Amino acid sequence: MKRLILAFSLFLTTPVFAGEITHKIVDSVQLTVDGAASAATRIGSSYSVSGSNIDVTTLGGLTAPASATAAATQIQGSYDVNTAGQAFSFSESFTVGDAVSNGTTVTSGVVSSLPSFGSVTTSSGGVAGSLAGSLSATGVPTVTAGGAGTQAVAQRSVELSVFK
Repeated sequence: MKRLILAFSLFLTTPVFAGEITHKIVDSVQLTVDGAASAATRIGSSYSVSGSNIDVTTLGGLTAPASATAAATQIQGSYDVNTAGQAFSFSESFTVGDAVSNGTTVTSGVVSSLPSFGSVTTSSGGVAGSLAGSLSATGVPTVTAGGAGTQAVAQRSVELSVFK
């Protein structure tokens, strides 16, 4: 009987593990204001002429610019039909290149002036305005909308883990 009581008492004194409990709360607010950007590509001056049955008196072309920031200009050519009464073709093309400009001006995230280049892509930046975000002890984060080009994201994440 003593052995049975001893065995039973060992069973009762064995520790019981309830496991581990982890509780995590993460609050966050993210505020973003887009930046202004501009990408520009200057194009050069070009001149071309082609034809058949054409007499070239003075060949047209380009004149070197007066300064490193100016564009080349066109030299006027002089052309005439070579053999009167016969078929002819003539084509002349001139593209005025870009002069160097002051570029893009950005004031308070707004693009107020653009470069005058052949190819320009411009994105106006955001304006923070009244953009705001806050965390509170009640667990309800708040955000206030800003101006154009802004983003506000608030989040509360709750995690409960029980390990056995």
